[in-house]
Amino acid sequence: MILYDSPNPAPNPRRVRIYLAEKGLSVPLQTISIRDGEHRGDAFLQVNPLGQIPALVIDGADVLTESIAICRFFETLHPSPPLFGSGARGVAEVDQWIRRVELRLMTPLAMVWQHTHPFTARVVKPQYTDFGESQRPRVVAAMRECDTALASRDWLDGKGYSMADIVLLTTIDFAAFIGIAVPEDATALRDWHARASARPSAQA
Repeated sequence: MILYDSPNPAPNPRRVRIYLAEKGLSVPLQTISIRDGEHRGDAFLQVNPLGQIPALVIDGADVLTESIAICRFFETLHPSPPLFGSGARGVAEVDQWIRRVELRLMTPLAMVWQHTHPFTARVVKPQYTDFGESQRPRVVAAMRECDTALASRDWLDGKGYSMADIVLLTTIDFAAFIGIAVPEDATALRDWHARASARPSAQA
C-alpha cells in the first residue's frame, strides 16, 4: 500500500494525513511535488490519469483517489475511533457537513485559487480573474454559515471531532494561504479553529 501525498498547502492530501494521524495509522508515503509539476508527469499519470493527489495504491494494483473515499476505506478497516459518525443519524450528520463545506466553501475557494492566484496561471488558461474575484464574497459567506453553526457546539456535527472538522480545517487553512482570512467577528469559527489546530493531528 502506498499513499501518494503532497505537502502543505495542498488541502486534499492533508485531509488524509490528519485522518490517519487521528487514527494512529501509518501508511508508506510517496511525495509528489505539485510545485514542480510532478502530478502532471507521465509516471504519476499512470497512477492517477486525472493528475490529482492524493491517490492510494492498494495491493500494488488497485488505485483509490479522492480524499474522502480514501478515508472511508480506512474507516471500514479501522472503525474506532469513529471519524465518520456513529449510527444512522450520526453518519448522516457528518456527511451533511462534509458536503456543506465542500460545496459551499471549498468550491468558490477553488475558483478564487484557480482564476486569481499567480501560481495557477501556468496551468489554468485562460484565467477569468473577474470571475475568480467574484467568488471571494461567497467564501466569506460560507465561513459565516459555519460560524453560526459553531456558536452552539464545539465541533461541526455537535457530537465530537469528525471528518467534517478535518475538511473544514484544511479548507480554512488553505483559504488563509491564498489570502482569505476568517472574518474578525466570526468568533465561534475562530475559537473552533484554535481548538482544531491545537490537536496534534493538525501538524500532519
